[in-house]
Amino acid sequence: MGSAALEIQDVEVSYGPARVLHGISLAVAAGEFVALLGPSGCGKTTLLRAVSGFVPVSAGRIAVGGRDITHAPPDKRGMAMVFQSYALWPHMTTAQNLGYGLKLRRVPKADIERRVADILALLKLDGFGARNVTQLSGGQRQRVALGRALAISPELLLLDEPLSNLDARIREEVRHEIKALQAKLGITTIHVTHDREEAMVMADRIAILDAGRIAQLGAPEEVYNRPNSPFVASFMGAGNVLELEARPTAEGVEIQAGPHNDKVLIPSGGVAGPVTAYFRSEAARLGAPDARASDRLLLRGRIVQASYPGGFYRYAVAVGQNQFMVDDTRRLPVGEAVGIGLPVTSLHLFSRRES
Repeated sequence: MGSAALEIQDVEVSYGPARVLHGISLAVAAGEFVALLGPSGCGKTTLLRAVSGFVPVSAGRIAVGGRDITHAPPDKRGMAMVFQSYALWPHMTTAQNLGYGLKLRRVPKADIERRVADILALLKLDGFGARNVTQLSGGQRQRVALGRALAISPELLLLDEPLSNLDARIREEVRHEIKALQAKLGITTIHVTHDREEAMVMADRIAILDAGRIAQLGAPEEVYNRPNSPFVASFMGAGNVLELEARPTAEGVEIQAGPHNDKVLIPSGGVAGPVTAYFRSEAARLGAPDARASDRLLLRGRIVQASYPGGFYRYAVAVGQNQFMVDDTRRLPVGEAVGIGLPVTSLHLFSRRES
């Protein structure tokens, strides 16, 4: 199976007659941080639980460091998991929670105390060892849950949406701490999340799951800038959808003129015929409805709604029967006629048969 720290090969999982995972294969290098990203019900948590041994595999193979663990019990897999709910013992102190896994492994008391002290320092929890975990904040509890997992020096760290219970400010702080700690320790990590930004910030590679299959696997920049399907484009934030006609030329693909747009050439080529274009609100630029440029598609419309989420304005722009969301730093009046300028590099084009 090669030298991968974790290798998942053609894994299938079923709940009764319903198959949940369909022949998933994934290799994770030593020290790599991989995020399993996708909407609810896509199979990402099931895959994590299959790796950890809490869900039986009906077909395929799982190996850690070349060692087949497909049917090994959870405590024999050399892994540690951090749960969404923290799963801390409420009657124990911080130090007792951190040392619990070591105590189960019959590590000498003096060694446990030294290891717990190291973990407290690592997680910036010095002085909290004697405090009951119920007296800690949410961010501190999550650090304790992470520290308990790290205390046993696992081969593989599994994170099951560990930040979803934290408020936005603390969540952003803790995710940077976890990534920095993971990089410092060089521990191989699998992280389940439905939060696109969280996966982008933390992961070396992202596996996007859809209906029990890996829809795309790649670096954050790759899955963001070069989605391979309408599902991935939409899930990665390209929520504006536009139907166009395209024809191949010697220079690339030419988007044909329509009732609300002029023709434009996309030099990189790609699909032709009836196509669906996906684009992000932040990729578009608002300007005059008669503005033209050779490197962008111009859609002519009118602002019908405006909001201010902070730092920029978000506009709903009606173009014919469609509405598109566009971000702009300027304050513009509702009702104003505008052009939506779309750089051709920001358009993700797919044959309409795929959409």
